[in-house]
Amino acid sequence: MSKRTYTCCWYSIPAPDNAPTHMISIICVYNSTSTLQSCLLNSLSKQKTDFELISVDNTEKRFKSAAEALNWGGKQAAGDYLIFAHQDVDLRSDSWLNTTETLLKSLPNLGIAGVAGVIDGGISLRERYTDTITQRPPKKFKSGITHGPRMEPWGTPIEGAEPVQTLDECLVIIPKSVFGILQFDEATCSDWHLYAVDYCLSVATQGFGVYAIPSCLHHRSKGLELENRFRVIASLRLYPEAYYSTLGHVLRKHKNRYKWIYTSCGSWSTTYPLTMQRAAHVLRYFAGSLVILLFNRFHTS
Repeated sequence: MSKRTYTCCWYSIPAPDNAPTHMISIICVYNSTSTLQSCLLNSLSKQKTDFELISVDNTEKRFKSAAEALNWGGKQAAGDYLIFAHQDVDLRSDSWLNTTETLLKSLPNLGIAGVAGVIDGGISLRERYTDTITQRPPKKFKSGITHGPRMEPWGTPIEGAEPVQTLDECLVIIPKSVFGILQFDEATCSDWHLYAVDYCLSVATQGFGVYAIPSCLHHRSKGLELENRFRVIASLRLYPEAYYSTLGHVLRKHKNRYKWIYTSCGSWSTTYPLTMQRAAHVLRYFAGSLVILLFNRFHTS
């Protein structure tokens, strides 16, 4: 099968005139050519179907936010479905695009789908987190995404599409018809965080569905890394300061519709002060780490 691929940067490059009218477009903004080549492009080269690739070069920091870069790339896309993927994801099957497209067509009133999502509240965080990312060899999981260098499981594997409140940003899919109505919010998400979370909440208010789907991939991100635990406690943050800045914008934007917003990085109230929530998240993280440490020592002694 032929693949229609071209690289886009700051300047507009039109889609090929002979591009198929029915296909998938993959949009990826990247800041590391080597990571892009070894992860996403390597797995795309094995796909058995036509696709369009729009790789948005941000190695020179021309775009100030993911929303801006992905909106630009999405407007160039010709496919019926727009896949917005991180540079460090690896599709786990050579039929990934075919299988995923078939599943997308079966979802009623689809607004956005993704490979990892969090459902609305009422149950524990571990049960609430639903994803298709496995982090060990895929044969051990019916579906899911894998994450990190050790390919460890992330969340609860799913067998079919499930409605969720929000999706993780590592890979999301939006029908082109929906993207024509609603793009990523560049004002609310003015850096590189929470743009998919905000989109999920916004598209749901317009009556569209938000789904986690069992399309297996590996996300090579190392995830949360804490180099200085004392600094984390002093600053009351587990994530970059820009994350909390955008989070504040998202909470204010959606406070009239949602009491709680559930994300892959935690649950956030739209009414309680964010500073108080940051402190609670930090304390909860270190308390959990201490319990795990004591448990491991007890079982190895």
